[in-house]
Amino acid sequence: MSNFHRITLEKAIVLFAVCALWLSVLGAPARAADITPFLGDYVGSANVVDADGTSTPRDMSVSIFETKNGFNVSWQTTTYKLDGRVKEQQFSIDFVPSDRPDVFSAAMKRNVFGHEVPLDPMKGEPFVWGRIEDETLTVFSLFIDVDGGYELQQFDRTLAEDGLNLSFSRFIDGQKSRSVETFLMKR
Repeated sequence: MSNFHRITLEKAIVLFAVCALWLSVLGAPARAADITPFLGDYVGSANVVDADGTSTPRDMSVSIFETKNGFNVSWQTTTYKLDGRVKEQQFSIDFVPSDRPDVFSAAMKRNVFGHEVPLDPMKGEPFVWGRIEDETLTVFSLFIDVDGGYELQQFDRTLAEDGLNLSFSRFIDGQKSRSVETFLMKR
């Protein structure tokens, strides 16, 4: 083989390798953040503070685990009312990767084709999504009321030694109406 053909073949191989690398980067789906550090069961308690300054004691737990297509966040709260009543609530949401890195769609019901899809906020259902930013897993829930107003809930769960720091805020039409900050111990 002549030197001319050898140089041209070498350039072609390099060009091919560069193009293949470029196409693999462009064609690759966005890489999602790793949920692994957040996996586990956590428990704690706190006083939930309302906008008027009153507080209510509450026990909390959260479980974060991997699913076939993403991960699940399930949490439970037990509220102790001043009149002696006890109110328990449970929530469970599956999350799947979105087209954006580190942002996850909630897959909360199945459509007619059996695919998981988010709920519809225009029907009074919450629109839920999550993200991982640095060491914080955030879950947002947006509710639209019948008059077009909104409620936004934000749960920040930040990795800490032996557990998670939880910061919760509820906003109604842009005004903070409730908040809580506490530590949840990993079981």
